[in-house]
Amino acid sequence: MMDLHHPRCPGRIPGDTSRRSFLQQSSVGFGWLALSAMLGRTASGAGPLATPHLFAPRARNIILCFMDGGPSHVDTFDPKPALKEHEGKPIGEAAVSKRSQSAASRVWLGSPWTFRQRGESGLWVSDLFPHLASIADKLCVVRSMLGELPLHGQQALLMHTGRILGQAPSLGAWVSYGLGTENQNLPGYVVLNNDWVPNGGLENFGSSFLPASHQATQIRPSGVPVDNISSAEPVDVQRRMLTLLAEQDRAFAAQASDRLAIEGAIANYETAFRMQATVPAVADISAEPLHIQQMYGVDSDDPHQKLYATQALRARRLVEAGVRFVEITCPSFDDNNSPWDQHSQLKKNHEKNARVTEQSVAALIVDLEQRGLLDETIVVWAGEMGRTPHTPAINDAVGRDHHVNGYSIFMAGGGFRGGMTYGETDEFGNSVAENQVDIHDIHATLLHQLGVDHERLVFRHGGRDQRLTDVSGRILTDLLV
Repeated sequence: MMDLHHPRCPGRIPGDTSRRSFLQQSSVGFGWLALSAMLGRTASGAGPLATPHLFAPRARNIILCFMDGGPSHVDTFDPKPALKEHEGKPIGEAAVSKRSQSAASRVWLGSPWTFRQRGESGLWVSDLFPHLASIADKLCVVRSMLGELPLHGQQALLMHTGRILGQAPSLGAWVSYGLGTENQNLPGYVVLNNDWVPNGGLENFGSSFLPASHQATQIRPSGVPVDNISSAEPVDVQRRMLTLLAEQDRAFAAQASDRLAIEGAIANYETAFRMQATVPAVADISAEPLHIQQMYGVDSDDPHQKLYATQALRARRLVEAGVRFVEITCPSFDDNNSPWDQHSQLKKNHEKNARVTEQSVAALIVDLEQRGLLDETIVVWAGEMGRTPHTPAINDAVGRDHHVNGYSIFMAGGGFRGGMTYGETDEFGNSVAENQVDIHDIHATLLHQLGVDHERLVFRHGGRDQRLTDVSGRILTDLLV
């Protein structure tokens, strides 16, 4: 099996051997297989697009439910009775942290929702999430996430790319690059967005120095799912145009210093051509049984919930069709491009966000399970941060601020243990107290479940082997079945 740290890795081609010929000749070359997927075929020239794993995978796909803005950990999955007991009391100097918006004069704020133990496992979930509470035994909750900066843009980029400055491929791009797609008519990485750009910008979904064919294809929640998906030209004319364009681009690529970028563009043209029939069909949920649509909440009177439910149902259809990585972003209902960012009106707006999203997330997990897909699909629920367990003052419009010193996310399916929590914050939920976890650990563990060693999935760029987890990351074996 090829070691991805070996000099044969993409970007390390000795002598004057061409990149393409060398990778073709390399035994089970991960780079060639990724390049083959990028060009729209396997090394043999036909068949499903999937690269061999470094070891037996537990999962095949990931669906990331991105809770933009940062849900409050102490109001969802991390109960802290001490907050109610000390509500209104100053937090003091000892509780001040550079990883949150904090000052000694701020006061503790208890949760307005009641926590209860759910399911056979007794997992604590607040009343904010009644649908997720009903499937508590399927959730693997990490309560000890530690971020770097209490800023939306930097934290969103950290969550997606492993770097607070971006300028690196997103998790979805790495998954697409490493494993390819199982359906040549669809991209390996899809973002189901809501026609706005989250904090951190499109770098959250980009391919950076990886070939351009691995950046996300974005599908909007209503109207035409993808711009220009319907061609003005007949298929045979399009085919001739693409052939001519590919010939010209390959001639140019032969003289270019970095032919991968050009070949990536060719692959994008080809994928876009094949997507014309497939994407509209996958995006069309009208053929789904009525009870399935209702389970997700597609029939909701709330337009934002209806949009999110539509995208969640599409996510299941996309992984069913062979897309490796799907992300769903939240709809913005108050012109806030961080929907969960409740500096004020915590109760009103967290309840709105919960109503918009949690029924659909729970339905997605149940639907995947009843179709036999949950074992091979990892559902990740995560914001880029948590929220402070304290506030400047208690009033009718009280809210919580930015907090990365300890927050919660969960995984379901794909070999993660259900009905469990991992890690702890202190008695106030103010900082990690046990089993600290960072995003590199989560990325390493997700790749491991897909059958990929995070230390061996590399790409030569900027004079060194780059990887998603940089120089960090450990596999959280305690979370795995």
